[in-house]
Amino acid sequence: MQTKYIFVTGGVVSSLGKGIISASIGKLLQARGYKVTIQKFDPYINIDPGTLNPYEHGECYVTEDGFETDLDLGHYERFTGIHTTRDNSVTTGRIYKTVIDRERHGDYLGKTIQVVPHITDEIKRRMQREDVFDFVITEVGGTIGDIESAPFMEAIRQLRWQLGRNAVCVHLTYVPYLKAADELKTKPTQHSVKELQSMGIQPDILVLRTERHLDDHLRMKVASFCNVDLECVVQSEDMPSIYEVPVSMQQQGLDAAILRKIGIPVGETPAMKPWHDFLEKQRSATLEVDVALVGKYDLQDAYKSIRESLNLAGIYNGVKTMIHFVNSEEIDALNVAGKLSGMSGVVICPGFGQRGIEGKIIAAEYCRTQDKPTFGICLGMQMMVIEFARNMLGYSDANSSEMSSDTQHPVINLMEGQKAVTNLGGTMRLGSYDCELREGSRTAKAYRSVASCGTAGKILTVSERHRHRYEFNNQYKEAFEAAGMKCVGINPAAGLVEIVEIPDMRWYIGTQFHPEYSSTVLRPHPLFVSFIQSCI
Repeated sequence: MQTKYIFVTGGVVSSLGKGIISASIGKLLQARGYKVTIQKFDPYINIDPGTLNPYEHGECYVTEDGFETDLDLGHYERFTGIHTTRDNSVTTGRIYKTVIDRERHGDYLGKTIQVVPHITDEIKRRMQREDVFDFVITEVGGTIGDIESAPFMEAIRQLRWQLGRNAVCVHLTYVPYLKAADELKTKPTQHSVKELQSMGIQPDILVLRTERHLDDHLRMKVASFCNVDLECVVQSEDMPSIYEVPVSMQQQGLDAAILRKIGIPVGETPAMKPWHDFLEKQRSATLEVDVALVGKYDLQDAYKSIRESLNLAGIYNGVKTMIHFVNSEEIDALNVAGKLSGMSGVVICPGFGQRGIEGKIIAAEYCRTQDKPTFGICLGMQMMVIEFARNMLGYSDANSSEMSSDTQHPVINLMEGQKAVTNLGGTMRLGSYDCELREGSRTAKAYRSVASCGTAGKILTVSERHRHRYEFNNQYKEAFEAAGMKCVGINPAAGLVEIVEIPDMRWYIGTQFHPEYSSTVLRPHPLFVSFIQSCI
């Protein structure tokens, strides 16, 4: 089958949920047996979001091949289980850098380089994946009318004509409710579609984001004013969970409408039994478990994948995970008990820089001395190590060389390969690396609970994604082991410590890698599942 292309754009306002709709379309087509990939085109000029503050763009998601990407790729992977790569995330910066590098190399043979055709040609080249897929779903970030996204819209316009029925445009808009008038208003949607039409693109399908149910009369009005078939006007109401969205889209025939527009027989509606089983587990989870996120970013999207991983692990344990953000800058020795004593478990979050680390160290000490289930991720694991060194090994000035270059005990130190690095973008230890687990450790038991039977009796090796420059300093490994903090996960190639745990405690584990990047709806990460079990 010739590859089909679905372009997902947004209008009226940002943050409507294009990523969730794109992931839902991917899931529905995947359920029909099609091979699908989803990619995100972002209009900003950064090469990637790796150097962006989370307050700017939420968390930075890392692919297996070590590329720093937009958080929507996390939604794509969690919904579909596919593994995205650097090809699934493209920014204006990457496009322009590629074109400029070619111009400097002389590849254009003296021609004047322009947005059309050179920039738009490069966008089209990246949109038309050379891999073998039945469907390529392309989400364009931003909102219709933004000057930054104009080249992407022009590229889509050209591709629509070139691809004919092999391309479909899905446009997501907002239908606001005016309380004073007690009315839902379609005018913003009409203006958004007209803006899209002015760029030469007629949407095939409209997804109307709404906080209230839209009746058929309103949908018919939108269809009439926007030149879209009634069956192709779908509403996306607020749902109890984002994981309900694919089912809602299927019930309204979104995937069927896409297939009809492309000219593919619709066939039977997939049962999606595993997905429905998951939703039933979610609905039946009533017992609440309180988990604290100790971090410095008071922003939900900054820890998006961690929050979703905790939620998924809770569902598979039959509980509802209630997540409480605790700002590490506001933690001190006097108030830590008041902030954490009521929590069933604590996650010490990742991050970079000095701000808030002492609060994380105090939180780690409280959790360790109170035997409270604790999960440290990346920088969180490093803070657990520093706290242990200060209070159990007697190294009162123990620190990370990232935070204190003159510490006498750099129990966390800059990786050897990072010492000559000057450019910060895309130069960390990124992507998947192997980790050998110590037999008998709590970590190995957690992984073995989901591993295939063929691993019995063998050294269990897992592969997890990383994003860091600093590492556990192996000069202190023997001292830590002797005092009770075990280094139970080691990278076999470099000898780097990937996991520490205190086996005498209920659950006290830190990972240098980011397990949240590989937790999906149908395959929650074993460490998160084990952590929530200990919280219960």
